[in-house]
Amino acid sequence: MYGLRAKAKNFSAEDMKEGVDFAHEHGKRVFVTANITAHNKDMDGIRRYFGELKEIGPDALIISDPGVFDIAREVCPEIEIHISTQSNNVNYGTYLFWQRMGAKRVVSARELSIKEIKDIRAHIPDDLEIETFVHGAMCISYSGRCLLSNYFTGRDANLGACTHPCRWKYYIMEENRPGEYLPVEENERGTYIFNSKDLCMIEHIPDLVDAGIDSFKIEGRMKTALYVADVARTYRQAIDDYFTSPELYESRKDYYMDEISKCTYRQYTTGFFYGKPTHEGQIYDNNTYVRKYTYLGIVGGITEDGYAVMEQRNKFCVGDEVEIMKPDGSDCHVKVLAMRDDKGEAMESCPHPQQMIQVRFSETPDLMNLIRVSCE
Repeated sequence: MYGLRAKAKNFSAEDMKEGVDFAHEHGKRVFVTANITAHNKDMDGIRRYFGELKEIGPDALIISDPGVFDIAREVCPEIEIHISTQSNNVNYGTYLFWQRMGAKRVVSARELSIKEIKDIRAHIPDDLEIETFVHGAMCISYSGRCLLSNYFTGRDANLGACTHPCRWKYYIMEENRPGEYLPVEENERGTYIFNSKDLCMIEHIPDLVDAGIDSFKIEGRMKTALYVADVARTYRQAIDDYFTSPELYESRKDYYMDEISKCTYRQYTTGFFYGKPTHEGQIYDNNTYVRKYTYLGIVGGITEDGYAVMEQRNKFCVGDEVEIMKPDGSDCHVKVLAMRDDKGEAMESCPHPQQMIQVRFSETPDLMNLIRVSCE
């Protein structure tokens, strides 16, 4: 509610409680973002919200604002506090300050290099955790503190309402020639001068581990379940492979890159990890994503006669070849044999967004498996 996802369909308190309980039953932790730059009008609501979270019981709050931090310490002191990247955490003094205030973990700014993170680790206690973004969209502004969105549209990025003006196409106007717009052109499509590539560090896991990073953070704001599942699963595999055997990890790099490229992405960069990005870190000729697969839905149940119950996310048809995504990576290609609506009426396709459907595949998926289809 007070995180940087204002356009998201956020959880109700009941939904959040159900989700937290579900995660805990499966041995997973849940962190709740409350990292807006808060104004006076937000403070009473934040206090009430933290009171609700105290009852729900997440494992940590991610906070950037000192005033919000104080409210959390007062209202729900038993919940860990992690300091958001929005706090521009770029030196070990900042880390030590937040630890003295009671923080358990600090999320480093995206603008830090591997060398700088390693130096921070050398100057802070072992029990102060470092979390670092390793994958996802990059912001043209310092640690996401963008003013362009607010200036152009009145929608404040620091309150979670960013309109992503960094992805827009721009012209130049010379002050003595008002109304005369001069194109900035890389090619016939123009130039997107603020448009960064996406961060991807899956080929550099050893360097991240050696730097002393405790938690790898994947940017997934407003992304699909397919994106989150695919990227998180692949990084989990890469990390586990590396700790099993560095040679195994090296031998599977092509697989990791191929797998994370199956979800929507822009071209990839290593960001600031190996020095300040050059022009190679930008995409100047377009602002579009690369999309190789389409998300069809997630299996919410299995009927007695073997149909998968799904909420449709994109249209597909009887006879289509699709892929079942499984948590352990043992994905399988299957055929859509039959389809019916929630009243049991047979269908040849499911054209209506978020329609509840039942699908028979040539192999029955498991509960919570994701279904996707290649666009190629």
